[in-house]
Amino acid sequence: MNRPFLFAVQLALTLLVAAFLVVPVLMSMLAGVTVNFFQGISSGLTLRWVWQVLDLYADTLALSLGLALACLACTLILGVPAAYALARRPSRLTRLIEELLVVPVAVPGLATALALLIAYGGFREFRTSAAFILVGHVLFTLPFMIRAVLAVLSSIDLKTLEEGARSLGASFPQRFFGVILPNCRSGILAGSLMVVTLSIGEFNLTWMLHTPLTKTLPVGLADSYASMRLEIGSAYTLIFFVMILPLLLAMQALSRPRRRKET
Repeated sequence: MNRPFLFAVQLALTLLVAAFLVVPVLMSMLAGVTVNFFQGISSGLTLRWVWQVLDLYADTLALSLGLALACLACTLILGVPAAYALARRPSRLTRLIEELLVVPVAVPGLATALALLIAYGGFREFRTSAAFILVGHVLFTLPFMIRAVLAVLSSIDLKTLEEGARSLGASFPQRFFGVILPNCRSGILAGSLMVVTLSIGEFNLTWMLHTPLTKTLPVGLADSYASMRLEIGSAYTLIFFVMILPLLLAMQALSRPRRRKET
C-alpha cells in the first residue's frame, strides 16, 4: 500500500529538482527571442538579438569553437595515453598522480591564470596569441578527459585483453589502437563532451589570459552585460545550446553499443 505513495513522492521530488534546474535555463533562452524581457512574451518574439550576437561576436564565436576543438585534440593526445599508463600499472605513485590531476580543477581559474602569466607572460608573442589561452584550457580540461577514460579502463580486465592480443601476435600499436581504444570508447566520448563544453563556456581563466585580439565569446558577452541589453546575453545561451545539443546527441549515438548482424 505504501509503494505507490513512496513512488509518487519520489517522482514529485525528482520533477521539482528538474524544474529547479531547467526552468531558469529555459527562461534565459526564451529571453533571447523576446522583444523585451521585462515585459515578457506579450512584447512579442524576435530573432533580432540572436542575429545581433552573431553580428557582434562572430569572430569570438569562431575563436571559441577553434579553441574548443584544439583543446579536444590536445587532451585526446595527452589524456588517453596518460589514462592508459595509470590504469596499466596501478600503484601508490599512480594514485598520487590521480589526486594531483584534480589540482587544476580545485584551484580557482584566476589563480591558475595568474600562475601562467607569471611563468610565461614574458614571452610576448606567445602571451598575445590564442595558443596562450589554449594552454590554460588544456590545463583545466585535461583532468576530465583522464578521469573519464581511466574510469572505463579500470572497469575492464585490461591485462587479460592485452595478453590475449599479444598471444595472437599483435604489436603494441595494434593492441593500443585495435583493442584498448575501442574498449574505452565510451570514456573517450564522455571526456570529449566535457572538454568541448567546458572549453567553450570557460570564463574565469580566459578572462585573465585574453587580449583584445583573442577575446572568446564568454568574455565578449560578459562585457555586453555591462553595456548592452540582457536579451543579448540570453541569446548567447540559446546559441550555446544550439551548438552543444547536436554534439551531445551525436556523442550519445556513438556511445551506444553496436548491434551485431545476425548471420
